[in-house]
Amino acid sequence: MDTKGFCCIANFLTSEQLSLLQENVRLDAEKHKGQYFAHHGGDAIEGTLLGALGAAPGFRETLGDVYRAGTGRNAYSSEILKVLRCVQGDSGRRESNCFHYDASLVTVLLPIEIPQEGIDRGDLIMFPNLRRVRWSVLLNVLEKALLQNALSRKLISAAIRHRLLQPQRLQLIPGNLYLFWGYRTLHANEPCDPASRRATAIFHYGDPHAGSLATRLILKLNQRRAARASALDTQPAA
Repeated sequence: MDTKGFCCIANFLTSEQLSLLQENVRLDAEKHKGQYFAHHGGDAIEGTLLGALGAAPGFRETLGDVYRAGTGRNAYSSEILKVLRCVQGDSGRRESNCFHYDASLVTVLLPIEIPQEGIDRGDLIMFPNLRRVRWSVLLNVLEKALLQNALSRKLISAAIRHRLLQPQRLQLIPGNLYLFWGYRTLHANEPCDPASRRATAIFHYGDPHAGSLATRLILKLNQRRAARASALDTQPAA
């Protein structure tokens, strides 16, 4: 993670486990009429294999060890924020190239369904470890505000297209487990073919600013945005 930018555990899921998760996603995708949706916790996650994985003591202990290796201290909280994100249909393109730093230091990415052929596969694009952990909440908020806005994201995307910036591209394989320093790494997913589906589970662990007012507000805003986007994409056309 420090030198390569990420760590991959190949074949983390068995074929049976992967098929079960893919079926859960398929049923959920039908409810959302083939458009983008995301779940931040809740029954849609807790009642599946993803909830069981997030609650497993060994999984939690491993993430704690990784956090200590990266910071030299224990995480403020052992809570794991679990997210299920599905990019599909035309609305999915709006959720692409949204460069950001995660609030948590350790990000675990579990691909469930990913296009393996073609150009628009929704590859993960990364600028690994661009910054250190900011123990100042204010500095962290300012850095995120500088880069996590529509103008900055358009400029970054344009610079990549013209090869002025050369990020690391990672083609994700369903069933593998990927870990990286989400807090330190500027990252996004590339566009996915609207006819395909890109479903990933994300486990966030170890927010260096956990407990701060700014962190709580940002988390609530992100959750409301995800819920609003899912609601809009499931409304019937007028």
